[in-house]
Formats: sequence, C-alpha cells, structure tokens
Amino acid sequence: MLPHPTLYTFRRCPFAIRARMALFVCGVQVEVREVLLRDKPASMLELSPKGTVPVLQLADGTVIDESLDIMLWALKQNDTKGWLKNKEQALILIAENDTSFKKALDRYKYPHRYQDEPQMDWRAEAEKFIAKLENNLQKNNFLLSDKPTLADYAIFPFIRQFRMPNSDWFDNIAPYPHVRNWLAILVKSPEFTGVMDKYPPYTVGVDTVYLLQNS
Repeated sequence: MLPHPTLYTFRRCPFAIRARMALFVCGVQVEVREVLLRDKPASMLELSPKGTVPVLQLADGTVIDESLDIMLWALKQNDTKGWLKNKEQALILIAENDTSFKKALDRYKYPHRYQDEPQMDWRAEAEKFIAKLENNLQKNNFLLSDKPTLADYAIFPFIRQFRMPNSDWFDNIAPYPHVRNWLAILVKSPEFTGVMDKYPPYTVGVDTVYLLQNS
C-alpha cells in the first residue's frame, strides 16, 4: 500500500486542473508529480501507457487515468460542497465540452498545428458551445444551478483556454457577458487558486510534494 495516492499532472493542462480541483475540494491528499510533457517519467508510462495526464494511482495500486473519472472518484469519497447535484445533466454537458468543443478549441488555440484549417472557422465552431453556456447562465448563476457544481469545475478550465488566443476580443467584444462573469468568478475561486502552485518537475529522488500543503 502507498502512504498516499500519487497524481501525475501538468500545471496548465485543463484536464489535470479539473482533477486537482476535485481532489483539493474533497480533501484527498495526494503526492503531486509534475510532468514535463516532452519527457514523461517512465513510472507514469508504466501505469498508463497512453501517456496523458492526469494519472492517479490510488494507495491500493488502482490506476485512474481519465480526469472526469478522477473527479467522480474524489467526489464519491467526500462531496462536501454538493458538486454532484444535477450529475446526469452535468455529464451530458461535460461530454460535449470534452469532444466537439475540445476539438474546435485545439484548432483555434493552436492554428500553427492546423495550418490548412482556418482559425476563425474553428472559433465559430467553438462558439456554438459557448453560446449554449451563455444561455444556461442567463437562467442561473452557474451552469446548472445557483451554486457551482461538477459541470462548472469540469468545464471552466477549457473556457479559460478559449479566452487566451484573443483575450481582448473575449473580454470586450464577444457577445457572452454571462460567460465572462462566470469565468472571472471561477478563476478567482479558492478551488482554482488552491491547485495552481508551481511544482518542480518530478524526477526520482526529488523531494515529495503534496496537494494539500497544510495536511
């Protein structure tokens, strides 16, 4: 048995961010192993040969290598803030975020990787999902209710990335005022700021670091 679960993560990855937030808010202590994506540790690849973060190895050796599964596992341990309210609706919205929106986001954010595909076409494609979020946020303070739940925390790291290629357009021109306000609230939340510390890249023999610094 390991003394604590071990989390392989990458600070800026939205999938890893949402996994860390769930572990953090549920009070699950994990050893954090920050990964260099160009030099992934052999120990991570042995656990999950697909080579993507996050990867969580539980104390009993069980491996969870999908971010949403990590969130759901953590919430099963201790859903103190009621993130699982409207779970089925949340999973439908998250599935759209993780598939069609993520595809459009990648092509909008990294146009140099897709030089034969017009960047603005992909922004327009991504905006279909943003518009759906805007519509939801006109009805509630958060995506599915008046308090943030699983859908909000699983999705907003990706909307944060959508803002990055042209923050001036997003902040001042894009017709999504409710999405802007929602994002501004969540990026200042303790759930987000509490998991964005910078860690040294993991190597064998490096000092152990933990997600919950005061535990």
